[in-house]
Amino acid sequence: MCNEFRFEDSLDDILQAFSELRIEIDWEGGRPNVEPRASIRPTDPAFLLLGRQGGGARLTERRWGFPGQRGPIINFRSDGRVFNQGRCLVPVSGFYEFTGAKAPKSKWLFTAPDGAFLGVAGLIRDERFTLLTCPPGPDMAPYHDRQIAVLPRADWGAWLDWTRPAPPISPLPSGSLAVAQVR
Repeated sequence: MCNEFRFEDSLDDILQAFSELRIEIDWEGGRPNVEPRASIRPTDPAFLLLGRQGGGARLTERRWGFPGQRGPIINFRSDGRVFNQGRCLVPVSGFYEFTGAKAPKSKWLFTAPDGAFLGVAGLIRDERFTLLTCPPGPDMAPYHDRQIAVLPRADWGAWLDWTRPAPPISPLPSGSLAVAQVR
């Protein structure tokens, strides 16, 4: 399952996308330094958005992976679950999947066809986050039997507003992800 993603967009890109959705964003302290990162791996810090009481969202940075007995829990199945608390949205420019039985495995990059960043449904707990997963859509199925839960932009506000029921998590329709072999 996804154990590496990237975020190469800017704070201005985040602000523009959320402005178009009429979702106000804030952060603690001064303007955050959102530097492009081609590789974010488990236990690395990454930016994410948390719902804010009264609407809007807060941009913050947390480490990827809930503490677990066998290592960090980086992916969490969404199937049949209801998420009323702890929802967050993780912006990603792309995510990687690996195929093959032996190292080095083939590495595949999944992005939005229009080049925009994606919003992945996540959960936050104890200052850490995990990415939710769902069954694969047609773009992912040839590469893996699961995919991270990418939310349509129209659902970002509802996902972040924990006073409302969470929008459904489901596989993306065909053509929602572009794929390129990296290795």
